[in-house]
Amino acid sequence: MTGKVPSFAPGSTVSSALPGYVSLCLTLQVHRLASVQFTVTGPDHPITASLGGEAVLPCHLSPRMSAEDMEVRWFRSKYSEVVHLYRDGQDQYGEQMPEYRGRTELLKDDITDGSFSLRIRDIQPSDDGQYKCFFQSSVSYEDAFLELQVAGLGSAPVISVEGHQGGGIWVVCRSAGWYPQPKAQWRDLQGQLLPSASEKISQEADGLFQTEIAIVVTEESNQKVSCCVRNPRLNQERESAIYVTELFFPRVNPWTVALGVILAVLLSLAGYCFWRQHRAKEALRSEMKRQKGLIRARRYAVDVTLDPATAHPNLVLSEDRKHVRRGNTKQDLPDNPERFDHCYCVLGAERFTGGRHYWEVEVGHKMRWDLGVCRESVNRKGKVTYTPKNGYWVVWLRGGEYKASTYPRTVFTMSIRPNRVGIFLDYEAGEVSFYNVTDRSHLFTFTGTFSGTLRPYFHPCRSGKNVAPLMICPVPAELGGDLCP
Repeated sequence: MTGKVPSFAPGSTVSSALPGYVSLCLTLQVHRLASVQFTVTGPDHPITASLGGEAVLPCHLSPRMSAEDMEVRWFRSKYSEVVHLYRDGQDQYGEQMPEYRGRTELLKDDITDGSFSLRIRDIQPSDDGQYKCFFQSSVSYEDAFLELQVAGLGSAPVISVEGHQGGGIWVVCRSAGWYPQPKAQWRDLQGQLLPSASEKISQEADGLFQTEIAIVVTEESNQKVSCCVRNPRLNQERESAIYVTELFFPRVNPWTVALGVILAVLLSLAGYCFWRQHRAKEALRSEMKRQKGLIRARRYAVDVTLDPATAHPNLVLSEDRKHVRRGNTKQDLPDNPERFDHCYCVLGAERFTGGRHYWEVEVGHKMRWDLGVCRESVNRKGKVTYTPKNGYWVVWLRGGEYKASTYPRTVFTMSIRPNRVGIFLDYEAGEVSFYNVTDRSHLFTFTGTFSGTLRPYFHPCRSGKNVAPLMICPVPAELGGDLCP
């Protein structure tokens, strides 16, 4: 487009050129509208969330426009570090990082106004930091940075007297369960800060911080002191106080000294016991949370059996259709459309189109096995590729390594090897969860959206001469029930 004013031949009229000029203007306008750009806007301040709670990260388009047909990607520092992905009109969980599975939700109430807020549940220390909200249309893309600040209050400080030091009393204050790193201080009766004799802050395996500070209390100084531990992000603190009596300080009378030492030891033991009790309670609380999912799942136990019409010809099923192992020879069985002819697998006879269903499978000491659920409509002929897109939600053991059929694959570890695996299907929630029944721990959860009929999936595999079967177990009414016969 040169931008020149149209010229008219001699004898032409303005009216004869007007339609062409109007058409040109409309074409330019349509082109301009088709190339409309947008920006992505987030909050101009950090979002603060408490440990164990939830956070909502807001993000929207400007100017306001529908984002139904766009790709919306929430990620961390790298494009591939997907926290949540919306594409093709629905949530996509195949690329989501394992640590966010089952904890995120895209709020779509205002999708037509270009607003896509992200909710993150069960906030953890690792959630702290920057996030990027990325919008992509067919002609343009933009993004915005947001910051999530995680904060948590720790335990009340525990103060203990732990002996003599330089003519005074060595007093130690401890507190755990803080995030981010807390600030610990000693104060006197008037609230004035006192110098610490030592200070140590360490980070635990779960990402939380614990602090330990000490002070030497002398007979001439303030004998009542308080230990204050503050979270600078929340501007909240916890405080405990102690009064060091004269009995603790050395005297000419040896009995007085002995009594002070005894009292110091007793107080130290009491403080140590309180500290151990607190740690034990935290461990118990973590264990109960870990077992809660399995206890809930077992309420939905169903009686699952194997469907011989789907079994590969090399598989041998027990008469009660509860055991399956891989045989050495191929059986002469009809090649019906339901039967797998390449993959050595078999489906459960039960078909699920909704609701919650749970069953358990004894894997024993097998070095290879595959378990999960699949769509009834999966292709039974030829090679099988495990992915949710292909209709398989499966976990497996190979060479001592446990994996899930996400894309890319998810590798997970466990402290205790499972002899029995629990599978829990929550159809409406779009979840398939796996549990190590041996130590009652959670292994992995697929999240997504289900459609059609789902069926239990079993692949007994074999490792060398090990042809031990997979065994569907009766689920006991209480935890700790009998193992498979």
